[in-house]
Amino acid sequence: MSNEPDPLDAEAGFEVLDDFERFSQKDDIYSRAFWDPEIRSEKTDRFFETYRTPLKVWKTVEGFTQRDYALRNASWHLPDFFADLKESQNRREGFLDPFTVLREGPDQRVPVDSPEVMSREVKHVARVFGADLVGITGYDERWVYTHSYSRLGETEKEQELPSDLPNVIVIAQEMDRGLVETVPSALSGTATGVGYAQDTMVLLGIAQYLINLGYRAVATMNDTALAIPYALKAGLGEYGRHGLLITKEFGPRVRIGKIFTDLPLAHDRPAGFGVTEFCKTCRRCSDACPVNAIPDGPPSDEVHNRSNIVGIRKWTVDAEPCFRFWSNQNSDCSICIRVCPYNRDFSSLAARAWRWLAGTRLRRLALWLSDHFTPGARVGPDAWWRSGLRKHLRGR
Repeated sequence: MSNEPDPLDAEAGFEVLDDFERFSQKDDIYSRAFWDPEIRSEKTDRFFETYRTPLKVWKTVEGFTQRDYALRNASWHLPDFFADLKESQNRREGFLDPFTVLREGPDQRVPVDSPEVMSREVKHVARVFGADLVGITGYDERWVYTHSYSRLGETEKEQELPSDLPNVIVIAQEMDRGLVETVPSALSGTATGVGYAQDTMVLLGIAQYLINLGYRAVATMNDTALAIPYALKAGLGEYGRHGLLITKEFGPRVRIGKIFTDLPLAHDRPAGFGVTEFCKTCRRCSDACPVNAIPDGPPSDEVHNRSNIVGIRKWTVDAEPCFRFWSNQNSDCSICIRVCPYNRDFSSLAARAWRWLAGTRLRRLALWLSDHFTPGARVGPDAWWRSGLRKHLRGR
Protein backbone atom coordinates (compact mmCIF):
# COMPACT_ATOMS: atom_id res chain seq x y z
CA MET A 1 0.00 0.00 0.00
CA SER A 2 1.31 3.49 -0.83
CA ASN A 3 1.35 6.54 1.39
CA GLU A 4 -1.45 8.14 -0.61
CA PRO A 5 -3.85 10.19 1.56
CA ASP A 6 -6.99 8.46 2.74
CA PRO A 7 -10.21 10.43 2.10
CA LEU A 8 -11.00 10.00 5.81
CA ASP A 9 -7.72 11.61 6.95
CA ALA A 10 -9.20 15.11 7.11
CA GLU A 11 -12.28 13.86 8.96
CA ALA A 12 -10.01 12.03 11.41
CA GLY A 13 -8.11 15.26 12.04
CA PHE A 14 -4.62 14.59 10.71
CA GLU A 15 -2.71 15.74 7.66
CA VAL A 16 -0.26 13.28 6.12
CA LEU A 17 2.50 15.07 4.19
CA ASP A 18 4.61 14.02 1.20
CA ASP A 19 7.63 13.19 3.40
CA PHE A 20 5.65 10.74 5.57
CA GLU A 21 7.60 7.74 6.85
CA ARG A 22 6.18 4.71 8.57
CA PHE A 23 7.36 4.08 12.12
CA SER A 24 9.42 1.24 13.57
CA GLN A 25 8.61 0.13 17.12
CA LYS A 26 12.34 0.10 17.83
CA ASP A 27 12.14 3.91 17.87
CA ASP A 28 9.32 4.00 20.44
CA ILE A 29 10.63 5.70 23.59
CA TYR A 30 9.94 2.62 25.73
CA SER A 31 11.94 0.43 23.32
CA ARG A 32 14.75 2.96 23.20
CA ALA A 33 14.98 2.74 26.99
CA PHE A 34 16.50 -0.72 26.45
CA TRP A 35 18.92 -0.17 23.55
CA ASP A 36 19.63 3.56 23.16
CA PRO A 37 22.38 4.93 25.46
CA GLU A 38 20.88 8.41 25.03
CA ILE A 39 17.78 7.18 26.88
CA ARG A 40 18.82 4.18 28.96
CA SER A 41 20.13 4.85 32.46
CA GLU A 42 20.09 3.36 35.94
CA LYS A 43 16.87 5.27 36.56
CA THR A 44 15.11 3.88 33.48
CA ASP A 45 16.21 0.35 34.40
CA ARG A 46 14.87 0.90 37.90
CA PHE A 47 11.62 2.32 36.50
CA PHE A 48 10.81 -0.92 34.67
CA GLU A 49 12.21 -3.20 37.38
CA THR A 50 10.07 -1.80 40.18
CA TYR A 51 6.87 -2.83 38.41
CA ARG A 52 7.89 -6.40 39.23
CA THR A 53 10.20 -6.32 42.23
CA PRO A 54 9.89 -4.48 45.57
CA LEU A 55 11.96 -1.39 46.26
CA LYS A 56 14.92 -1.99 48.54
CA VAL A 57 13.96 1.06 50.58
CA TRP A 58 10.35 2.19 50.60
CA LYS A 59 9.66 5.89 50.30
CA THR A 60 7.65 7.80 52.88
CA VAL A 61 6.42 10.44 50.41
CA GLU A 62 2.64 10.44 50.03
CA GLY A 63 1.65 8.46 46.93
CA PHE A 64 4.96 6.60 46.73
CA THR A 65 4.76 4.38 49.81
CA GLN A 66 4.80 0.58 49.89
CA ARG A 67 1.00 0.56 49.93
CA ASP A 68 0.84 2.70 46.78
CA TYR A 69 3.35 0.56 44.89
CA ALA A 70 1.57 -2.58 46.12
CA LEU A 71 -1.67 -1.53 44.43
CA ARG A 72 0.00 -0.21 41.28
CA ASN A 73 2.01 -3.39 40.72
CA ALA A 74 -1.00 -5.60 41.48
CA SER A 75 -2.96 -3.77 38.78
CA TRP A 76 -0.21 -4.59 36.28
CA HIS A 77 -0.03 -8.28 37.22
CA LEU A 78 -2.36 -9.57 34.49
CA PRO A 79 -0.92 -7.67 31.49
CA ASP A 80 2.61 -8.42 32.75
CA PHE A 81 1.72 -12.11 33.10
CA PHE A 82 0.79 -12.30 29.41
CA ALA A 83 3.81 -10.19 28.44
CA ASP A 84 6.16 -12.53 30.34
CA LEU A 85 4.43 -15.76 29.28
CA LYS A 86 6.45 -16.29 26.09
CA GLU A 87 9.45 -14.06 26.78
CA SER A 88 11.79 -17.06 26.39
CA GLN A 89 10.46 -17.27 22.81
CA ASN A 90 11.40 -13.62 22.21
CA ARG A 91 7.79 -12.44 22.56
CA ARG A 92 6.24 -9.85 24.86
CA GLU A 93 2.60 -10.18 23.93
CA GLY A 94 0.41 -7.12 24.26
CA PHE A 95 3.32 -4.69 24.24
CA LEU A 96 5.79 -5.84 21.55
CA ASP A 97 3.94 -8.74 19.91
CA PRO A 98 0.28 -9.63 19.22
CA PHE A 99 -1.48 -12.11 21.48
CA THR A 100 -1.25 -15.78 20.48
CA VAL A 101 -2.93 -17.35 23.53
CA LEU A 102 -6.03 -18.24 21.53
CA ARG A 103 -7.55 -21.58 20.54
CA GLU A 104 -7.93 -22.70 16.95
CA GLY A 105 -11.35 -22.27 15.40
CA PRO A 106 -13.51 -24.51 13.21
CA ASP A 107 -13.00 -25.09 9.50
CA GLN A 108 -16.50 -23.80 8.72
CA ARG A 109 -17.28 -20.12 8.62
CA VAL A 110 -20.53 -18.57 9.78
CA PRO A 111 -21.84 -16.81 6.65
CA VAL A 112 -22.20 -13.03 6.83
CA ASP A 113 -25.08 -11.70 4.74
CA SER A 114 -24.81 -8.14 6.02
CA PRO A 115 -21.57 -6.52 7.23
CA GLU A 116 -23.69 -3.81 8.84
CA VAL A 117 -25.60 -6.34 10.95
CA MET A 118 -22.39 -8.19 11.81
CA SER A 119 -20.79 -4.92 12.95
CA ARG A 120 -23.67 -4.35 15.35
CA GLU A 121 -23.30 -7.91 16.60
CA VAL A 122 -19.56 -7.51 17.18
CA LYS A 123 -20.11 -4.29 19.10
CA HIS A 124 -22.73 -6.02 21.23
CA VAL A 125 -20.31 -8.88 21.95
CA ALA A 126 -17.51 -6.41 22.73
CA ARG A 127 -19.67 -4.73 25.36
CA VAL A 128 -20.58 -8.12 26.83
CA PHE A 129 -16.86 -8.71 27.36
CA GLY A 130 -16.55 -5.29 28.99
CA ALA A 131 -15.49 -2.85 26.25
CA ASP A 132 -16.33 0.71 27.26
CA LEU A 133 -16.03 1.99 23.69
CA VAL A 134 -15.85 0.14 20.37
CA GLY A 135 -15.57 1.25 16.76
CA ILE A 136 -14.63 -0.33 13.44
CA THR A 137 -12.42 0.94 10.63
CA GLY A 138 -10.36 -0.37 7.72
CA TYR A 139 -6.80 -1.66 7.62
CA ASP A 140 -4.31 1.12 6.87
CA GLU A 141 -0.69 0.07 6.36
CA ARG A 142 0.60 3.56 7.18
CA TRP A 143 -0.07 3.03 10.89
CA VAL A 144 1.36 -0.51 11.08
CA TYR A 145 4.91 -0.63 12.45
CA THR A 146 7.50 -1.38 9.75
CA HIS A 147 9.16 -3.70 12.29
CA SER A 148 8.47 -4.99 15.75
CA TYR A 149 11.12 -4.72 18.45
CA SER A 150 12.97 -7.60 20.07
CA ARG A 151 13.93 -6.75 23.64
CA LEU A 152 15.88 -10.01 23.82
CA GLY A 153 18.04 -9.13 20.84
CA GLU A 154 17.74 -5.33 21.26
CA THR A 155 17.00 -5.05 17.56
CA GLU A 156 14.19 -4.94 15.03
CA LYS A 157 12.34 -8.08 13.99
CA GLU A 158 9.95 -8.79 11.16
CA GLN A 159 6.37 -7.57 11.42
CA GLU A 160 4.11 -10.63 11.66
CA LEU A 161 0.73 -9.02 10.97
CA PRO A 162 -0.84 -10.39 7.76
CA SER A 163 -1.71 -7.64 5.28
CA ASP A 164 -4.92 -9.35 4.14
CA LEU A 165 -7.01 -8.59 7.24
CA PRO A 166 -9.12 -5.69 5.93
CA ASN A 167 -11.00 -4.68 9.08
CA VAL A 168 -9.90 -3.33 12.47
CA ILE A 169 -12.02 -3.40 15.61
CA VAL A 170 -10.86 -0.71 18.05
CA ILE A 171 -11.79 -0.75 21.72
CA ALA A 172 -11.12 1.68 24.55
CA GLN A 173 -11.28 1.17 28.31
CA GLU A 174 -11.91 3.97 30.79
CA MET A 175 -9.19 4.80 33.30
CA ASP A 176 -10.37 5.47 36.84
CA ARG A 177 -10.84 9.22 37.26
CA GLY A 178 -10.22 9.24 41.01
CA LEU A 179 -6.83 7.56 40.57
CA VAL A 180 -5.87 9.89 37.70
CA GLU A 181 -6.54 12.86 39.98
CA THR A 182 -3.66 11.72 42.25
CA VAL A 183 -1.07 12.22 39.48
CA PRO A 184 1.88 12.38 39.91
CA SER A 185 2.11 9.34 42.17
CA ALA A 186 2.89 5.64 42.03
CA LEU A 187 -0.72 5.13 43.11
CA SER A 188 -2.02 6.78 39.93
CA GLY A 189 -0.25 4.15 37.82
CA THR A 190 -2.98 1.79 39.02
CA ALA A 191 -5.39 3.45 36.58
CA THR A 192 -3.09 2.55 33.68
CA GLY A 193 -2.52 -1.01 34.88
CA VAL A 194 -6.23 -1.69 35.34
CA GLY A 195 -6.90 -0.21 31.90
CA TYR A 196 -4.40 -2.58 30.27
CA ALA A 197 -5.73 -5.54 32.28
CA GLN A 198 -9.26 -4.82 31.05
CA ASP A 199 -7.96 -4.27 27.51
CA THR A 200 -6.28 -7.68 27.62
CA MET A 201 -9.38 -9.58 28.70
CA VAL A 202 -11.71 -7.78 26.29
CA LEU A 203 -9.37 -8.21 23.30
CA LEU A 204 -8.86 -11.91 23.96
CA GLY A 205 -12.60 -12.49 24.39
CA ILE A 206 -13.56 -10.72 21.17
CA ALA A 207 -10.73 -12.32 19.18
CA GLN A 208 -11.67 -15.82 20.34
CA TYR A 209 -15.30 -15.15 19.40
CA LEU A 210 -14.26 -14.15 15.86
CA ILE A 211 -12.05 -17.23 15.57
CA ASN A 212 -14.92 -19.42 16.78
CA LEU A 213 -17.00 -17.98 13.92
CA GLY A 214 -14.36 -19.36 11.55
CA TYR A 215 -12.51 -16.13 10.79
CA ARG A 216 -9.01 -14.88 11.54
CA ALA A 217 -8.35 -12.38 14.30
CA VAL A 218 -5.12 -10.81 15.54
CA ALA A 219 -5.50 -9.12 18.93
CA THR A 220 -3.04 -6.32 19.66
CA MET A 221 -2.57 -3.72 22.37
CA ASN A 222 0.53 -1.46 22.27
CA ASP A 223 2.21 -3.73 19.73
CA THR A 224 1.93 -4.07 15.93
CA ALA A 225 0.49 -0.65 15.01
CA LEU A 226 -0.09 2.88 16.24
CA ALA A 227 -3.40 2.82 18.09
CA ILE A 228 -4.52 6.46 18.00
CA PRO A 229 -4.88 6.84 14.19
CA TYR A 230 -7.06 3.72 14.10
CA ALA A 231 -9.14 4.98 17.04
CA LEU A 232 -9.66 8.33 15.31
CA LYS A 233 -10.80 6.68 12.08
CA ALA A 234 -13.08 4.31 14.01
CA GLY A 235 -14.94 7.29 15.45
CA LEU A 236 -13.85 6.91 19.09
CA GLY A 237 -12.76 10.53 19.53
CA GLU A 238 -10.48 13.36 18.45
CA TYR A 239 -6.79 14.15 18.76
CA GLY A 240 -5.73 16.49 21.57
CA ARG A 241 -2.87 18.92 22.06
CA HIS A 242 -1.27 16.45 24.50
CA GLY A 243 -1.03 13.84 21.74
CA LEU A 244 -3.79 11.67 23.20
CA LEU A 245 -7.19 10.49 22.06
CA ILE A 246 -9.98 12.57 23.61
CA THR A 247 -13.24 10.63 23.72
CA LYS A 248 -16.71 12.08 24.09
CA GLU A 249 -17.48 9.73 26.99
CA PHE A 250 -14.29 9.78 29.09
CA GLY A 251 -12.09 12.55 27.72
CA PRO A 252 -8.45 11.40 27.50
CA ARG A 253 -8.79 8.75 30.26
CA VAL A 254 -8.67 5.65 28.02
CA ARG A 255 -6.44 2.73 27.08
CA ILE A 256 -6.80 1.50 23.49
CA GLY A 257 -6.69 -1.97 21.91
CA LYS A 258 -7.32 -3.26 18.40
CA ILE A 259 -8.16 -6.48 16.55
CA PHE A 260 -7.32 -7.07 12.89
CA THR A 261 -9.74 -9.48 11.21
CA ASP A 262 -11.12 -10.78 7.91
CA LEU A 263 -14.68 -10.96 9.29
CA PRO A 264 -16.81 -8.83 6.90
CA LEU A 265 -17.69 -5.64 8.76
CA ALA A 266 -19.05 -2.17 8.01
CA HIS A 267 -16.87 0.74 9.00
CA ASP A 268 -17.62 3.69 11.26
CA ARG A 269 -16.64 7.24 10.36
CA PRO A 270 -14.59 9.72 12.36
CA ALA A 271 -16.76 11.63 14.81
CA GLY A 272 -15.85 15.16 15.81
CA PHE A 273 -17.31 17.18 18.66
CA GLY A 274 -15.11 20.29 18.64
CA VAL A 275 -11.93 19.08 20.36
CA THR A 276 -9.46 20.34 17.76
CA GLU A 277 -10.73 23.92 17.83
CA PHE A 278 -10.94 23.87 21.62
CA CYS A 279 -7.35 22.61 21.93
CA LYS A 280 -6.19 25.46 19.70
CA THR A 281 -7.55 27.80 22.37
CA CYS A 282 -6.61 25.79 25.47
CA ARG A 283 -3.03 25.30 26.68
CA ARG A 284 -3.71 23.81 30.06
CA CYS A 285 -1.74 20.60 29.37
CA SER A 286 1.28 22.38 27.87
CA ASP A 287 1.31 24.90 30.74
CA ALA A 288 1.13 22.10 33.32
CA CYS A 289 3.77 19.81 31.79
CA PRO A 290 6.75 19.93 34.20
CA VAL A 291 9.30 19.37 31.40
CA ASN A 292 7.65 21.42 28.62
CA ALA A 293 7.23 18.34 26.42
CA ILE A 294 3.84 19.43 25.03
CA PRO A 295 3.75 22.07 22.26
CA ASP A 296 1.92 25.33 22.91
CA GLY A 297 1.70 26.42 19.28
CA PRO A 298 -0.45 25.24 16.36
CA PRO A 299 -0.17 21.75 14.86
CA SER A 300 3.04 21.36 12.86
CA ASP A 301 5.28 18.76 11.23
CA GLU A 302 8.08 19.43 13.74
CA VAL A 303 9.99 16.31 14.80
CA HIS A 304 11.83 16.44 18.13
CA ASN A 305 13.73 13.14 17.85
CA ARG A 306 13.52 9.63 16.41
CA SER A 307 10.59 8.76 18.70
CA ASN A 308 8.32 11.03 16.64
CA ILE A 309 6.70 9.90 13.40
CA VAL A 310 7.83 11.90 10.35
CA GLY A 311 5.52 13.57 7.86
CA ILE A 312 2.34 14.35 9.78
CA ARG A 313 1.10 17.81 10.72
CA LYS A 314 -0.17 17.49 14.28
CA TRP A 315 0.65 18.32 17.88
CA THR A 316 3.73 16.25 18.67
CA VAL A 317 4.94 15.58 22.22
CA ASP A 318 8.69 15.42 22.88
CA ALA A 319 8.91 11.89 24.29
CA GLU A 320 12.48 12.15 25.60
CA PRO A 321 12.02 14.69 28.43
CA CYS A 322 8.58 13.20 29.10
CA PHE A 323 10.01 9.74 29.75
CA ARG A 324 12.95 11.12 31.75
CA PHE A 325 10.43 12.69 34.11
CA TRP A 326 8.73 9.31 34.43
CA SER A 327 11.98 7.55 35.29
CA ASN A 328 13.10 10.31 37.68
CA GLN A 329 9.93 9.98 39.75
CA ASN A 330 9.86 6.18 39.27
CA SER A 331 6.29 6.03 38.03
CA ASP A 332 4.35 7.04 34.94
CA CYS A 333 2.97 10.56 34.66
CA SER A 334 -0.48 11.61 33.50
CA ILE A 335 -0.51 15.27 34.53
CA CYS A 336 -1.71 16.19 31.04
CA ILE A 337 -4.68 13.85 31.44
CA ARG A 338 -5.47 15.12 34.93
CA VAL A 339 -5.55 18.80 33.95
CA CYS A 340 -7.32 18.33 30.60
CA PRO A 341 -10.69 20.14 30.68
CA TYR A 342 -12.24 17.05 29.05
CA ASN A 343 -11.25 14.96 32.09
CA ARG A 344 -14.78 15.00 33.52
CA ASP A 345 -17.56 12.73 34.66
CA PHE A 346 -19.87 13.07 31.67
CA SER A 347 -22.67 11.21 33.41
CA SER A 348 -23.58 14.59 34.93
CA LEU A 349 -25.77 17.04 33.04
CA ALA A 350 -23.43 19.93 33.89
CA ALA A 351 -20.44 18.14 32.34
CA ARG A 352 -22.39 17.33 29.19
CA ALA A 353 -23.53 20.95 28.93
CA TRP A 354 -19.89 22.06 29.27
CA ARG A 355 -18.85 19.60 26.52
CA TRP A 356 -21.48 21.05 24.20
CA LEU A 357 -20.32 24.59 24.96
CA ALA A 358 -16.68 23.64 24.33
CA GLY A 359 -17.66 22.46 20.85
CA THR A 360 -19.20 25.80 19.87
CA ARG A 361 -17.85 29.27 19.14
CA LEU A 362 -18.27 29.93 22.86
CA ARG A 363 -15.28 27.66 23.56
CA ARG A 364 -13.41 30.50 25.30
CA LEU A 365 -16.28 30.77 27.76
CA ALA A 366 -16.06 27.00 28.28
CA LEU A 367 -12.34 27.36 28.97
CA TRP A 368 -12.98 30.21 31.43
CA LEU A 369 -15.57 28.10 33.24
CA SER A 370 -13.15 25.19 33.36
CA ASP A 371 -10.33 27.35 34.73
CA HIS A 372 -12.51 28.77 37.48
CA PHE A 373 -14.63 25.79 38.49
CA THR A 374 -12.78 22.60 37.43
CA PRO A 375 -9.09 23.50 37.46
CA GLY A 376 -7.80 19.90 37.46
CA ALA A 377 -6.07 20.23 40.82
CA ARG A 378 -4.24 17.22 42.23
CA VAL A 379 -5.96 15.13 44.88
CA GLY A 380 -3.62 13.82 47.55
CA PRO A 381 -3.13 10.03 47.37
CA ASP A 382 -3.86 9.70 51.09
CA ALA A 383 -7.19 11.45 50.47
CA TRP A 384 -7.92 8.83 47.78
CA TRP A 385 -7.31 6.03 50.27
CA ARG A 386 -9.50 7.73 52.88
CA SER A 387 -12.32 8.25 50.38
CA GLY A 388 -12.42 4.51 49.74
CA LEU A 389 -12.67 3.85 53.45
CA ARG A 390 -15.51 6.34 53.80
CA LYS A 391 -17.42 4.69 50.94
CA HIS A 392 -16.98 1.32 52.63
CA LEU A 393 -18.23 2.64 55.95
CA ARG A 394 -21.27 4.26 54.32
CA GLY A 395 -21.99 1.00 52.54
CA ARG A 396 -22.11 -0.80 55.87
